[in-house]
Amino acid sequence: MTQVIAITGKGGTGKTAIAALLIRYLTKGNKVVLAIDADPDSNLPETLGCEAEKGIGDMKEFMLKERDNLPPDINKESIFESKIYEVLAEMPRYDLLVMGRPEGSGCYCYANNLLRGIMDRLVKNYDVVIIDTAAGLEHFSRKIIRDVDDLIVVTDGSRRGLRTGERIRELVGELEANVRNIYVVANKVTDANKSTIIETAKELELELIGTVEVDEMIQERDLVGSPLFDLPDDSVAVQEVENIAKKLKL
Repeated sequence: MTQVIAITGKGGTGKTAIAALLIRYLTKGNKVVLAIDADPDSNLPETLGCEAEKGIGDMKEFMLKERDNLPPDINKESIFESKIYEVLAEMPRYDLLVMGRPEGSGCYCYANNLLRGIMDRLVKNYDVVIIDTAAGLEHFSRKIIRDVDDLIVVTDGSRRGLRTGERIRELVGELEANVRNIYVVANKVTDANKSTIIETAKELELELIGTVEVDEMIQERDLVGSPLFDLPDDSVAVQEVENIAKKLKL
């Protein structure tokens, strides 16, 4: 069975770093991993130290432009699926799929309907799928990714940040999204705010599965745009994300 993990959170909380470190952990084992960058800012490839020239958004544009030019008896979903595999970047220890920028003018319902079935089949080829999502829940509302086992909300050390987790939990319920578990990871935690974060999470009835302390190694790499895959094993963030992965039974 494929385990699908989606990671969300407000901008600046470090959700992409958490996603990258989970992928880093998984690639040290024997699991077949798919990383999906569903954030329009598309920072995951850089954080992983790789490139993705095109994304699903480009292929949706292609299908929208070409659908009326294709023969009526041709299987359009098969063509779209072949285009998706064209933009699937195969790395030595994982595969990467970038969703791309938001669509332009015009209705993309046709392409999105085709994409749902394709994504259902694609994710079944992997043991674990890690999705770095945008701050909102757009991909859940469109149900392009229909089944999520674990939704991780990355937050900062503030009460306001933890309330983001509470709001996302409510939105998931309103959207009737098929999400089994919702967890919170507090990032950039300090000794001064750690106990308050734990107490606030309890008060809001949020399941806090990790508190990642401020990591100078990550800060240094962020300044120069270096990937996180080469972080040493003694990095405090690497060690805490490993603990999180074990709680997720990865």
